[in-house]
Amino acid sequence: MPASKKFSRDQLASAALDLADEKGLDALSMRSLAARLGTGPMTLYNYVDGRDGLESLVIEAVVRHAAYPPEPAADWREEVRILAECYWVTIRRHPQVVPLMVARRTTDEPTLDFGERMLEALARSGRSGRDLLVAFRLVTGFIVGFAQGEAGGETFSLAGGSADEVIERGRTLPAERYPRVVEIATASAQGDRAEEFRAGLELLVAGLSAEARPASA
Repeated sequence: MPASKKFSRDQLASAALDLADEKGLDALSMRSLAARLGTGPMTLYNYVDGRDGLESLVIEAVVRHAAYPPEPAADWREEVRILAECYWVTIRRHPQVVPLMVARRTTDEPTLDFGERMLEALARSGRSGRDLLVAFRLVTGFIVGFAQGEAGGETFSLAGGSADEVIERGRTLPAERYPRVVEIATASAQGDRAEEFRAGLELLVAGLSAEARPASA
C-alpha cells in the first residue's frame, strides 16, 4: 500500500501562489517552495515536475478562485459578460502572475472548466469550429490583455515601466506631435479600470452579436 502524500495539491498550489504574489515569479522555485512548506526540494518532485509544473500549479491556483454563478445566464451575451468579468476580476488580483498566464497554456481543471463554459456561451451565438475558435480567442485575449496592461504598462510604451509611469510619460509627450496618445493617457489617468473593462467588453460583445446567426438569445 503506497504511503499517503504529505501535501495536498491545493496546499502546494496555495503556497506557490502566495510565494509568487509576495516575491514575484523569479523567486518561485522548487527550493523556495519547499522552504515555505518546511520540507526538502526533492519531496516536491513527488507532486510536480520542476519549474514547468510549478508554473502550471500557480495558474491553476489563480483560476480556481474565480466565482462564477452556478447556472448560465439565459442570454449568451450576458453569460459572456459575466464569465469575462469574473475571470478578469480574479486574475487582476495577482499581477505578478499575469505575465505567466499570457505566456503559458495549461490544461488544469479550473482553466478547462472556464474554457468550456465560455465556449458553450459563444456556441449559443450560432458559432462552431473555426468561428467558435476565433470568438474564444478574441474574448480571452481581451481579458488577459487588459489585465496585462494593468500589471505591466500600456502597449504604447517603448521604454517599459509600471502602468502609472507609462501613463505619466504619455501625458507629458509633445501634444502637437502625439495628440491622441496624450488624450488617451490623460483619460487613463482619470479613468476607472473596471469601467474601462466593461466598456471594452461591451464593444466586443456588440461585435460578436452583430454576426450571431440566431435571431434571439
